Amino acid sequence: MREIVKPESPFMSRLLSVVLCFLLLPSLTVAQDRAAVERQFQTWLKQEIWPMARKKGVSRRVFDASISGVTLNWKLPGLVPPGSAPVPRQQTQAEFGAPSRYFRRESVEGAARVGRQMAKRHASALAATERKTGVPGRIVLGIWGRESGYGKVPVRNNTFRVLATKGFMSTRKSFFTEELVAALQIVQAGHIRGKDMKSSWAGALGQPQFMPSSFLNYAADGNGDGKADIWNSEADTIASIANYLKKHGWQAGRDWGFEVKVPASVSCAMEGPDQGRKIRDWAKLGIQRVSGKPFPDHELRQDGYLLMPAGRHGPAFVVTPNFYVLKDYNTSDLYALFVGNIGDRIQYGMGDFSASWGKIDKMLRSDIAAMQRGLEAMGHDVGGADGLPGYKTRRSIGRWQEANGQSATCFPRASMKAKLAR
Repeated sequence: MREIVKPESPFMSRLLSVVLCFLLLPSLTVAQDRAAVERQFQTWLKQEIWPMARKKGVSRRVFDASISGVTLNWKLPGLVPPGSAPVPRQQTQAEFGAPSRYFRRESVEGAARVGRQMAKRHASALAATERKTGVPGRIVLGIWGRESGYGKVPVRNNTFRVLATKGFMSTRKSFFTEELVAALQIVQAGHIRGKDMKSSWAGALGQPQFMPSSFLNYAADGNGDGKADIWNSEADTIASIANYLKKHGWQAGRDWGFEVKVPASVSCAMEGPDQGRKIRDWAKLGIQRVSGKPFPDHELRQDGYLLMPAGRHGPAFVVTPNFYVLKDYNTSDLYALFVGNIGDRIQYGMGDFSASWGKIDKMLRSDIAAMQRGLEAMGHDVGGADGLPGYKTRRSIGRWQEANGQSATCFPRASMKAKLAR
């Protein structure tokens, strides 16, 4: 039997229309707001970015070809649309990651395994680069593997869309605006066509993951074709990474560091690049290599620095100035350790660090930031209350522990929050 549908009354029809309008209003408003912001963005490109690019020698042809079709990417993190206030960075829900997470077995072993293959495949290029820059091939491979999986990790973002979006509406507008102009300069110099330039979501380019300004300063031609193609040329990638490290002060002939045993008589609060001493003096204090081998003779008379990235709860190292050159590539102790360890695995067949990473209390970054503020109130320099325990925070904790008659461990524990948190 066919269903009979009764017509709605005029009143119900009007009521339904009103309800639908209210339901659709937010989405229509958002669409209209985004359209307005998009128009501002296009005006900004033409009226602000073009004059800046022209002053840097970028032609109108290159500018138009590179920017053509570029629209805002609303999916990028950290955006602050015009007329809105930046959202305060929330740390309350961010869990602090234990250092051991950085050295997951599959990640470390995979990078080393492929690195050994790449060492054989590119032995000639690596050797030539080491002769020219003094940077060992194993170190170049460690960075290359970490940054892009030796070029296997896809880099798919349109560089100009990423940089223009962040230059127009992010918390670091000036930085990304300068990087956008630098990217245009790269195209102008003929290294790559604008439409072929791909980056990470943060604007880092190619296999070494250089920001555009770093490309202009450090990218190198490794295969002699007159270009520095860090997207497609492995020889150029190798030469560029090594050139970056050389220009940041890599000391030829020196290692990056040594895993050591630190006796209880040596305070973990002695850590840091501003508390260096001759490696022979560290040895006199009882610090020894975990391998049992003595420090190399040529290293003994050179400066070294104590590094304890998990305080007394993990491996310890005496590192050289080259370690801090690695940190110039990425400002993280764990990053530099990862690169050094991968390089040693590739060349020397070394394995995990001898000391294990101890168990770390479950904490939020906001917990650590609260402890840092408490230490700052006591006069300690923790390097900023960012919720990340860098060397200044670690040694400040150690000094606080020693001042209160405790054995210094130089690492935050959940139990400290009640005494330190501000």
